[in-house]
Amino acid sequence: MGKHTNAADSGNTEREKKGLHINPHLVLLAAILVLAGISVLKLVIWNRGTKSDYDPDHLAEGFDIEALDTIIPLSESLLDGHADDGVTTILCLGNNPLTDETGDNGFTSLLAAKTGAAVYNGGFPDSTVGARYSAYNESYPRDNFNLPYVAKSICTGDFSRMKAAAGAETDGRYAQTVEMLEQMDYGSIDIIAIVYDAADYLALIPSDNPNDPYELSTYTGGLRNAIEDIQKAYPYIRIVVMSHTFAHHVDENGNYQNGGNTDLGNGALPHYLIKEVDVSISCGVSIIDNFYGTINEDNYADYMTDYIHLNDAGRNLMADRLAELVNTGYTSKR
Repeated sequence: MGKHTNAADSGNTEREKKGLHINPHLVLLAAILVLAGISVLKLVIWNRGTKSDYDPDHLAEGFDIEALDTIIPLSESLLDGHADDGVTTILCLGNNPLTDETGDNGFTSLLAAKTGAAVYNGGFPDSTVGARYSAYNESYPRDNFNLPYVAKSICTGDFSRMKAAAGAETDGRYAQTVEMLEQMDYGSIDIIAIVYDAADYLALIPSDNPNDPYELSTYTGGLRNAIEDIQKAYPYIRIVVMSHTFAHHVDENGNYQNGGNTDLGNGALPHYLIKEVDVSISCGVSIIDNFYGTINEDNYADYMTDYIHLNDAGRNLMADRLAELVNTGYTSKR
């Protein structure tokens, strides 16, 4: 006898089948709506952004650039055959940072106290890194006190022109320094520090000659000639270039103009600094950046007496910078 199925049972079965049915079109539509909602929410959040810490009224203290110091140790091979006398001896060549004060608060005295080294002052007042003329001119004997000619006399041992030029100066410091340089035992020198202020910039000496990197009457030409002459004559001497500090240009009305952005025809002071760094690195010698790293636009009033000259605190800070390098062993005997 077969199973009886009434009409009510048949209706329930049909409803159950309909209840289990899922419409794919509705699922797809729901997924699209969810994705669209998420996208809109993210767009709103992105447009709102996040709270910034930037304060437009805040005045930053100090430069946003790091000092351009580049420390290049002397190759140990260049010390082969050179006798170590056990005393660190430093000769400073330069201008007014060395010569404005020569007592206990002078740069060389401070450097000696901070390092324990024997430090000699080979500075000439108001001299420059670049020469006045591209070839020696007998009518301008003061070129003998500018860096490339000082280095030439040191390397050749011929100080005759320097002595004659010093004899014509009323300032006795010139003759005293020439005598010291002539009598110096260069075999005992471990470090030569080149220490000049921004005199080249103010004297309108071109930063460089792109067609002749050795032109004496340019800032970089004078520096390159001096470094390479010393390296050839005394390869065991470590050379450290101390860059110029911040300085002002004094205009025709006696007003100070910021040397950091005043171009007198050959570039502003940062341009001279970059050229100086390039030459130092290409010659394989160390350079300490004093323009950004020591006495700059923000702090110069604490360390200078006027538009260019250092006070006691300025010389002390400069000596600190060189002493730190000497005392770490980068340029002292190892």
